Amino acid sequence: MAYHGDNMFHVKRTNRSAVLRLLHEQAGLSRKRLAEQTRLTPAAITKITGELIAEGLVHEGKALPSSSAGRREVSLEPDVRARCALGLLLNRGQAMLSAVWLDGSVIFSEEQSFPTPAPAEETLTRLCARLLALTAAHGIRPAHVLGVGVAIRGITDRDGRLARNSFGTLDENNYPLAARVEALTGLPVVMANNVRALFAAQMFLSGDRESRSQFFLRCEYGIGGSLSVNGRIWNGATEQCSEIGHIPVVKQGGKLCVCGKRGCLETIASPTAIREEAEALLSPEGTPLLWAQHQKRGGGPLALDEVLEAAAQGDPAVAALVDRALTVLADAVKALLYVLDPGKIVLYGRFFDDPWLLGRLREAMKDGVDAGHRVLPEVSPYNHRLEDKAAPLLMVEDFFESGGLPRAL
Repeated sequence: MAYHGDNMFHVKRTNRSAVLRLLHEQAGLSRKRLAEQTRLTPAAITKITGELIAEGLVHEGKALPSSSAGRREVSLEPDVRARCALGLLLNRGQAMLSAVWLDGSVIFSEEQSFPTPAPAEETLTRLCARLLALTAAHGIRPAHVLGVGVAIRGITDRDGRLARNSFGTLDENNYPLAARVEALTGLPVVMANNVRALFAAQMFLSGDRESRSQFFLRCEYGIGGSLSVNGRIWNGATEQCSEIGHIPVVKQGGKLCVCGKRGCLETIASPTAIREEAEALLSPEGTPLLWAQHQKRGGGPLALDEVLEAAAQGDPAVAALVDRALTVLADAVKALLYVLDPGKIVLYGRFFDDPWLLGRLREAMKDGVDAGHRVLPEVSPYNHRLEDKAAPLLMVEDFFESGGLPRAL
């Protein structure tokens, strides 16, 4: 076993991080309150806050009310517009280009589409050029940009540099995505899996860093998950923690999954799988209610909301299809309840906007679960409102973690 000590730079960064986070989370505090809450000495607080003021990250605000005579305490307030971060979120066939201030408020966001799978070099060159153009168009000074947060579907490497398998988003595996974005933008990059980035954004914006663990389940195109332990996202030994969508649930004859295996949970219970299965069943005889409402809407590609509506109305084949999907999904999450014992299960995605589906999933979650493990899932308060924040907040979070010290390119 290797043992490591803390050098002074690490201590300085940790202390600066604690002060900077408190000021942002509480929108300002006096030096005295900072010392009390961080348990740092008044001299240390004076030194740290002096540095933050000199760097333009914090400024002195108003004098605080006092019941005693003498000099009144002055509030130190963060300047949320002192720095900003750019973001690049890569999903299957779609990218979100965005920028946020230090409090997560959006400066700009723009969606871009690309083929599936996308030619990596060509696509990244175009997206990075557009991201820089948007940055200039919004008058953002280069000196204020921390860097670029990159979030991508699939599996990244342990160092957050390679897109090992983007499940069809890019046409190359083990692609040096972080290095290429750095070369194309001239800015440092922090990279993570897209679902982890969404979960991290929710925790950042909500301030929800409770000590108990949480499991974040996203169902949009496919199925993804993320786990937090003691307020931090757990990545696992190979950066594949909570790849719940790729748990094998069909032993033989399962459908081919985008990950390359067969019979994954995603091939049965994802929104895409449900819609595709219903489309294969669609007929006047086999799915009469779904057929009638689909024809009433003018035909064309079948939409997921049509499938869920028909299932809720009792179209037998469609209801059986959706029930099977929800049962398999609930079984996978119930297994996680017993293995991980999370305090909260958070649902994310338009899939969970449907009240009927949400009710059925919650009922399935109760089946066979004892009272000690009965944690009913709840929909994220930021449901489908994090896509423009998730990627740039990776860089903002890195900035706070480092105590406001810039990341080197």
